[in-house]
Amino acid sequence: MKIAVIIVRTLLGLLFLFASVAYFFDLVTPPEPEGALREFNEGLAAAGYLLPLVKTVELLCALAFLSGRFAPLAAVVLFPVSLNIFLVHLFLDPAGLPVAAFVLGGNAFLGFACRAHYRGLWSANTRLS
Repeated sequence: MKIAVIIVRTLLGLLFLFASVAYFFDLVTPPEPEGALREFNEGLAAAGYLLPLVKTVELLCALAFLSGRFAPLAAVVLFPVSLNIFLVHLFLDPAGLPVAAFVLGGNAFLGFACRAHYRGLWSANTRLS
């Protein structure tokens, strides 16, 4: 299990690192989206802050995955991003569904592997002070 966690963590870290670096340095020209995906992307771009914020979070979490430090926190932070990637490809762009399924499945696997770190989150009687 430990080797599988390292492999999945490294692959996800490299994937998110490439995606964020490619976004910030404009390394890859993505194909022009069509239909509903185009409207979705235009809406994200119109917000102005959302894509840079998401890519910054992806970059920081990718570095956490690759270094092995704060990986349980990175798995929690990236779960909503992974879920959104999966749902966008499920409903708007089925061509990217295999990679999106790997991202969501890998993130869920890492979350399951780190479940001992999350025990305090599921406690109903935790006091904040």
